[in-house]
Amino acid sequence: MLKNERKIRLNNFTSESVELGILLALVGGFLDAYTFIGRGGVFANAQTGNVVLMGIEAATGEWGKAVLHAVPILAFILGVVVAEIIKKPSMRLFVPDAERAVLILEIAVLFIIGFIPYTSPDIIVTVAVSFVSSVQISSFRKLVGSAYNTTMITGNLRSATQDAYLAFAKKDRESSLRAVRFSTINLSFLAGAIIGGLLTSFIGAKAVWAAVIVLICSAILFNAGESKSKESKNKNAGVGV
Repeated sequence: MLKNERKIRLNNFTSESVELGILLALVGGFLDAYTFIGRGGVFANAQTGNVVLMGIEAATGEWGKAVLHAVPILAFILGVVVAEIIKKPSMRLFVPDAERAVLILEIAVLFIIGFIPYTSPDIIVTVAVSFVSSVQISSFRKLVGSAYNTTMITGNLRSATQDAYLAFAKKDRESSLRAVRFSTINLSFLAGAIIGGLLTSFIGAKAVWAAVIVLICSAILFNAGESKSKESKNKNAGVGV
């Protein structure tokens, strides 16, 4: 019985699963806390603040500072482009599974960040985290068929509230399920921020390796889930024949 339940859980661990969304949201919240507390007081995941600050500094003639805020934005754009290139059919020869490749890329970048001391310019880490964030956003955009975000919760909060209202007002079961899913992701992001804040305060620059551990677990479970899913499809195909 337990073995069958474990197989079901692994089969459900896909790029759109709530389980993977929880782990990625943990990383998203963690990285925002990490960069805010230990890397210059910025939220490197979201680019809205960088755009606003760039506009303010450009308006006041602080062109040097404006350019500094433009660099993470460009890194974010680069991350989106890289994610799209990885997804191209022509890349399948080199990258058979785009989502798995993205997780490995994130792990590698964040592992390197852990070696960058606080004495180094914060922009180096801010740019790297902006890149990682954009790759993750571009690669994991669906939560059981619904659009969501693993590194920012504004849209998720709106979706959770809207679905909760529909569930209450119309007694809609699907809306209720979506509200629970989005709320779970939002709470996971909050948990990641709390953990990130605590670990960064106590450990320092190397605290980012905690996010690396979470991503490694995500990659392992994702790989196991994909393998089990393919096995099930092959067995079903054999039964059909």
